[in-house]
Formats: sequence, C-alpha cells, structure tokens
Amino acid sequence: MRFRQAFTTVAIAALLPIPVLADELSESRVKELVLEAIRENPEIVMEAVAILEQRQAQAQELSQAQVLNDQRDLIENDPNAPVLGNPEGDVTVVEFFDYNCPYCRRVKPEVRALIEEDPNIRLVYREWPILGDGSVFAAKAALAARKQDKYEEFHWAMMGLEGRAEEASVLRVAEEIGLDIAQLRKDMEAPEVEEHIATSMQLTQALGFNGTPSFVIGDALVPGFVEKAQLADLVEEARKDED
Repeated sequence: MRFRQAFTTVAIAALLPIPVLADELSESRVKELVLEAIRENPEIVMEAVAILEQRQAQAQELSQAQVLNDQRDLIENDPNAPVLGNPEGDVTVVEFFDYNCPYCRRVKPEVRALIEEDPNIRLVYREWPILGDGSVFAAKAALAARKQDKYEEFHWAMMGLEGRAEEASVLRVAEEIGLDIAQLRKDMEAPEVEEHIATSMQLTQALGFNGTPSFVIGDALVPGFVEKAQLADLVEEARKDED
C-alpha cells in the first residue's frame, strides 16, 4: 500500500506544471505542491491512478511474455502432463483446471467440441487443484489413472460429475469406469503426481493466472470461460504465427 501511495504521489508530481528540476525540490516541498495541486484539481488523482495502473499492466504483460518465452517447452511439452487430441498436432492448447470449478465444467463441451472438430490440436491438461482437499484428491486420482490408461475417460467422467468432487464421489466415478481402486490409491502417491501439481502451481503463479480455467494458446494467455468459437479463433491465430 505504501508503495502504491508513493508511486501515485510521484505520478501526480509528474503531472504538475512545475518548471523546476525534481532534484532541486525537497521531499516536503514536493508533497506541498502535490497537495496544493490536488486541492485545485482533484481530478489529477484519477489521472495519476490511471498512470499507475497502466504502468503496472504493461509491466505484468512484459513479465508474462517473458515467462511464456522462457517456459514454453515446459508449458507445452512437459512429459508429465496428459495430452489429449492429436499428440502430433500443429497447435497446442494448454488448460489449467480444477474438477470443482463450475466454469471448468461449463467449458468441457467447448473444449471437447474443439478437439473433435480440429484434428490437429494437441490438448495439454494441467491439473491445478485450488478449490480444497476434494480437488486435490480428484487431481491425484486423475493423474494416477494414467497408469491404467484411463486418464481421458476418467477426466471426461469427472467433468460431468454432479456435485462436488470429494473422495467418495471421485472413487465412485473411478469404479464406474473400471479402475482398480487399490492400484489407483497406490499410484496417487507416486512422486510424478506431486511433481505435476507442484509444476502447475509454479507455472500459474509465474504466468499471473489467478483462477480456473486458464488457457495458453500460442502467445495468448486466456483466463476464464471461453466458448468454442473464440478458442478456435485463438488456435487459428497461433497457427498463423507458426507459419
């Protein structure tokens, strides 16, 4: 908060019509001039805040772009992340999600229709359980289902679940699709399961995502629910950039 106030003061000072170099003014004199300007022109505060927010947004965009550039291979080609669609596709769509996220469930048919209509999409799923213990249990179970070659079937079934994903409901879905529960529980404790979730946490923090679902498509970072048409447009844009 103190940084924001100080930055706002500097921004206001930058807007002042003062023909004196900043280093010629004492801190107290700058504050006096700022207060005087605010009294005479209250709207200057909003201008200063707008400057601050614009600079913060620009800094965040640059930071996200740098992370995306530096971490592209891990984001798109992590061998510890499930891949649906076409593993050899020319465009990669990465989705960070939580099984208890209502918007993730809403976007399920949009994503599924996307990969069914475009056979050249690699869909990389990153389990990002941020909505409680049930989400963590569900993510671990899904990742463990890979050992029984049932990740995709389990994933779609979980996304169609009514009610919260908790241990009981997750195991019920696992049984319904024919998973060996004893084996599943054992595989849930495998180090690669913890590693996948930890990597998801690190990537989302670095990319500035703060909720699910969140997508990475080419150079686009897309937070929130997205309809299939917009996803398809982003895929085409990424495809053109590759060309």
